[in-house]
Amino acid sequence: MASISTLGIGSGLDLSTILDNLEAAEKATLTPISTQQSSYTAKLSGYGTLKSALVSFQTANTALNKADLFTATTTSSSSSAFSATTTGNAIAGKYTISVSQLAQAQTLTTTGTQADNKTAIASADSSITIQQGGGKDPVKIDISAANSSLSGIRDAINKADAGVSASIINVGNGQYRLSLTANDTGSDNAMTISVSGDSALQSFMGYDASGNGGMEESVTAQNAKLKVNNVDIENSSNTISDALEDITLNLNDTTTGNQTLTIAKDTSKSESAINAWVTAYNALQDTFSSLTKYTKVDAGTDAQDTSNGALLGDSTLRTIQTQLKSMLSSSTGSSAYKTLAQIGITSDPSTGKLTVDSTKLESALKTNSADIKDMFVGDGKNTGITTTMGSNLTSWLSTTGIIQAATDGVSKTLNNLTTQYNDASDRIDTMMARYKAQFTQLDVMMSSLNSTSSYLTQQFESTSSSKS
Repeated sequence: MASISTLGIGSGLDLSTILDNLEAAEKATLTPISTQQSSYTAKLSGYGTLKSALVSFQTANTALNKADLFTATTTSSSSSAFSATTTGNAIAGKYTISVSQLAQAQTLTTTGTQADNKTAIASADSSITIQQGGGKDPVKIDISAANSSLSGIRDAINKADAGVSASIINVGNGQYRLSLTANDTGSDNAMTISVSGDSALQSFMGYDASGNGGMEESVTAQNAKLKVNNVDIENSSNTISDALEDITLNLNDTTTGNQTLTIAKDTSKSESAINAWVTAYNALQDTFSSLTKYTKVDAGTDAQDTSNGALLGDSTLRTIQTQLKSMLSSSTGSSAYKTLAQIGITSDPSTGKLTVDSTKLESALKTNSADIKDMFVGDGKNTGITTTMGSNLTSWLSTTGIIQAATDGVSKTLNNLTTQYNDASDRIDTMMARYKAQFTQLDVMMSSLNSTSSYLTQQFESTSSSKS
């Protein structure tokens, strides 16, 4: 409340100062509440920081919790005619590959031409039936006489989802042909085309298995043919995933003689994931340290240092920190490795941070990656360091987890403190308004008494003068 500059003039008393001092004394009772509000607001922010740090570590932990990281392979080919991709279970080795024929999608093109794209070919409504092999159902496409131009037929076929695509080819001299190409490669996807309803349209674009009709095979439907380790393989696609277990071959061209496909073990992915996991774990330890920082109080002083961590002494953070540390040394799988130190990952007892001996880790991954996988991933359900950590992280970060519970508790306390502060502030404002009214009344009364006193004094002085 601001000072009232005119208060006290009538009485001669410094009532404004008195009122300000009273207000300051009353508002001092709000300080403990404000201090608690600041502390709990910092806690709320601290839980947000903790949650964010755990989410970052969870990302790295999830990335490492993949069994195929530890069985990853790389592929290389002695020829650009083919390449390969692998799953994590592919067996390292060398394979002899020769490709004699690529798979092709059939293309049929009309032998007859049209002078433009707009003139109708059929004189009656008709239908085109496209049949492909491989167990596919025939697709019937209705064509009206008015819509039987090259453009109309092309658009109708492309809209019908018939497993083929239609296009118009300008062959020069103002002449156009219709071309149909199967969407899928392989001899099983060869087409037959029949037309009913109009003989002109049938003559223009009919085609049967013997090659009779108004279209010709401009690109032959054929399968890919190759040898893998001198074993003949035929496939309708140039992408072959069932010839070699966990290896997909991608054919680009035919080869000259035998070529070599090499599958080699790749430890770089698992090593990278482990290093990223260690980095994320150490970043989490830095967050723990920041949130629990403690500065010793000077002797004879009760006040805590304001630079202390927001979650100093917090049971939620301490629980998470303790359990994570415990999980680092709890390998319950069948792995020959029981501690991280055995593969070159050691812990600093003073900071809790991990350090990686790259040479030792690389050697362990190259010689015994299966046991390292078992130590980290385990059975993917109950055992393994990252599996166990993943389950706990999911629990801690859930909407019913301990972080949310702690956050809700702090929020509730903050709401209660806000209510207390507002109630106390309102009470002080009411009290000060009452004091001001009372001081104003006192000022008026004192002013009146002073006026009466002055008047009486003057009268007494006047009477005394008259008698003299």
